[in-house]
Amino acid sequence: MQDLLPSPIANMANNAPEDLAPYWMPFSANRLFKADPRMFVAADGMFYTTGNGRQILDGMAGLWCVNAGHNQPRIVKAIQDQAARLDYVSSFQMGHPLAFHLAERIGRIAPEGMSRVFFTNSGSESVDTALKMARAYHKARNDGNRIRFIGRAKGYHGMGFGGLSVAGIPRHRRDFGPLLGEVDHLPHTLDLEHNAFSRGQPAWGAHLADELENILQIHDPSTVAAVIVEPVTGSGGVLPPPVGYLERLREICTRHGILLIFDEVITGFGRLGAPFAAQVFGVTPDIITCAKGMTNGAVPMGGVIVSDAVYDAFTNGPASEVELMHGYTYSGHPLACAAGIATIDTYEEEGLFANGPSICQAWEEAVHQLKDAAHVRDIRNIGLLAAVELTPREGAPSARAVETVERCFKAGVLIRVAGDTLVLSPPLIISNAQMAQIVDAIRDALAHVA
Repeated sequence: MQDLLPSPIANMANNAPEDLAPYWMPFSANRLFKADPRMFVAADGMFYTTGNGRQILDGMAGLWCVNAGHNQPRIVKAIQDQAARLDYVSSFQMGHPLAFHLAERIGRIAPEGMSRVFFTNSGSESVDTALKMARAYHKARNDGNRIRFIGRAKGYHGMGFGGLSVAGIPRHRRDFGPLLGEVDHLPHTLDLEHNAFSRGQPAWGAHLADELENILQIHDPSTVAAVIVEPVTGSGGVLPPPVGYLERLREICTRHGILLIFDEVITGFGRLGAPFAAQVFGVTPDIITCAKGMTNGAVPMGGVIVSDAVYDAFTNGPASEVELMHGYTYSGHPLACAAGIATIDTYEEEGLFANGPSICQAWEEAVHQLKDAAHVRDIRNIGLLAAVELTPREGAPSARAVETVERCFKAGVLIRVAGDTLVLSPPLIISNAQMAQIVDAIRDALAHVA
């Protein structure tokens, strides 16, 4: 890999500092990490390079985001060129061309009728923006009583207060309450008695969407602003939607005038074999949140894609009026927009959308070979996502999965853990041989874990 950094920065990037204390790391056991730090100094294609020169196969696409693989030349060059041309300009009452070009490109690949894009800097910001938009939409239509949100158990929607409130992972919420009021939750769709070892969408479980009707019997439907779900639950353990489930949610929301929000921060930009999960499932929401694969992880960026009907509700006032009193300093950042355009070019020109179905099928066959591995109680997959759920060790929940992830890392494969579940989400450029490497590492690790 060519070293493009000025030498002082390159030296820092390649060598861990002696004092690790100042950096308070996110979602990390800081004291444990700093006692034995795991540092990455480079990445290319499917692999990370550690500080001691080891090559680690990336089975997580960074953090569900490096969909086209690391160090994509087109994306790197676009960022470099834009940094030298225009480093920053505010998007408040001014702009730059790339923001408008990127919005148009996203609208072109988004579901039909969803052509308006609001830029954020992360998935968390996208979710909080979408929730604000939902309430503001109803107020703009003189329906301001609609303030309630309905999320789902096991759902992950970022770490803002809005996202935490509608999310359904208890450990994430525990330390920060009280959260937003006026929120309720649907049950999740996982039931190993009925849908264990599913391939793609499980046949059982569509009826669970009808729980929305039960919630609406408790809370007047005219008070509900939006239902927000991940089309495929990601961080909560990779839960594909049962056949017909999303269709039922869409029908119930439409019937009651409730907006349907798809959180596609993970599933957007090719993860399921198409630009968006909404297209894979044939269900069009009113709002889509996205981030991660939007710039291939190269520059922080997120977005909220809304239907033309939602956008139009904001444009009934004077042309001089600010339609949405909301935004961020870095909304539509020039470097992020350059990365976003180059990322879409990469997906399209390298056939990562078009080739999605075939690579996803190969992935399904590979991961289900673990069905007979030690401790495996379930495997579920959809697109280029998969989860291998383990039988928990008695009295030590998640310990077996954590040890498995550590053994895989020592074997040169990076995967994640969610409770007692191994979570997999590799870049879309993965080869069959690399799929086999991931599966073999997991099988071997499980064979040596008590």
